Amino acid sequence: MKALRCAAALGAVVLLAACGDDGGSGTSGRQPVDGKTFTMAVAGDPGNLDPHFTSLSVTGQVDRFLYDSLLGFAPDGKTLPGLAETWESTSTTAKFTLRKGITCADGTPLTAATVAKNINFVGDVKNSSTRIGLYVPAGAKATPDDAAGTVAVTSPSPDAFLERNLGGLPIVCEKGMADRTTLKQASDGTGAYTVTEAVPDDHYTLTRRKEYLWGPGDYKADTVGRPDKVVIRVITNETTTANLVLSGEVNAARFTGPDVQRLQGDQFLKRDVLAPTGEIWFNQKAGLPTADLNVRKALVQSLDLTQMQQVFTSGRGTAATGLVAPAMSPCKGDNVAGNVPAFDAAAGKTAIGSSAAAGKKLVVAWGATGNPGAQAAAELLQQQWQAAGVQVELKSVTTTQVGQIAAGQLAWDVAMFPIGVTLPSQLIPFLSGPTPPNGANFAAFDNKEYAAAVAEAQKQSGESGCPQWAAAEKAVVQNLDLVPFANSNAPTIANGVELNLSEGDVDPSSIRMLG
Repeated sequence: MKALRCAAALGAVVLLAACGDDGGSGTSGRQPVDGKTFTMAVAGDPGNLDPHFTSLSVTGQVDRFLYDSLLGFAPDGKTLPGLAETWESTSTTAKFTLRKGITCADGTPLTAATVAKNINFVGDVKNSSTRIGLYVPAGAKATPDDAAGTVAVTSPSPDAFLERNLGGLPIVCEKGMADRTTLKQASDGTGAYTVTEAVPDDHYTLTRRKEYLWGPGDYKADTVGRPDKVVIRVITNETTTANLVLSGEVNAARFTGPDVQRLQGDQFLKRDVLAPTGEIWFNQKAGLPTADLNVRKALVQSLDLTQMQQVFTSGRGTAATGLVAPAMSPCKGDNVAGNVPAFDAAAGKTAIGSSAAAGKKLVVAWGATGNPGAQAAAELLQQQWQAAGVQVELKSVTTTQVGQIAAGQLAWDVAMFPIGVTLPSQLIPFLSGPTPPNGANFAAFDNKEYAAAVAEAQKQSGESGCPQWAAAEKAVVQNLDLVPFANSNAPTIANGVELNLSEGDVDPSSIRMLG
């Protein structure tokens, strides 16, 4: 019987979660062997490797090899011991007890003081970390006890998933915290690998730490098959990537387009991932046409979202049901259907003609890496909006440029790329609060109904707040701040290796190279 695998897929910026059939073992009777190199292809360059100053999913994947977090996460989303051996929490407090014997890459012991320094750094709004609000609530304070090996955290505001969010923060060691410039193309963590070569837009070589004796869950250091080296290759063309996986030159990659059909059979391991990948963001910075709700309504009304979904997913996707992928989210249900204006080209054209968008040119930024259907969907959007009387300039953006948009560094009116997460609370900094450089609200949303629903949801613990989280998502969709239109299956395909996914990434501790 095939196992049901739950995992997370990567979006352009942060994590997308999903669950699917594992598609078979892909081992074909081959046994794990030591001394090999694991080669992985990614669709964009990770850029700055500092784990506290990135919103890019590809960077998060690389950082998984370099940094550990307080908690680990199993393929089904359950929490596991990570750097922390035990933990306890409420919605405003958490306490983690560290494992003993953990060392940084330079051999120095990891201390509770260093862990607390990480949390306090990210939680301080003055540091402008992209992880604030995502992993660490703004203003959260951590207090270490080195003798006991504990870190106690207090949040000034409730966080329904405080334990899980804090537990996912990558922990940087002391030297990296003191000089963050050293982290841009290198690393200083407790992870199983260190960076030994970084060639931007080409490849990154990582070397295994033989002294690494810890890891998530019941990690065993002497397990046969762990790769001595990891090479992460930047390959923007998915057909090229598929060819390399077929030949065995690349061991693993994620696919979003039709090339995945060539990678079938017992030779290949498949980890399916259903994730919300089609999303349209409207920039609401003061003075822009898309800051007007009437303009957004007219634009959405002029767009055939069902056709967009088909084109974007190459006919293999489904309609989006929310802002968090259905399998990993603790809250189920459809928060999209009935909350978006129906397609009516004639009515949309009439509304645009009398709106602030009439005769204006909209800059539409679309993610140009990782999804072969994205360009066709962007061109369809351009065609339908221009037919409604709006000029549209399409701007293809690389993974790095998506990060620049998230940092408030590029001009745009409408964006088409996914920002996904594994918990509804992790969306808060992107959908509300301060704008860049003081926050992650890059589209300048000010949705009071969303904020009110979030405030109520955060008072609840875990799944008990799901009705409030659903109300928050519906408020975003109804106000047309962000319109999700497609879920896609973006499987990871592997050749010559066994592996699992954890929270969207290939889990380094699960990799077993095969003979």
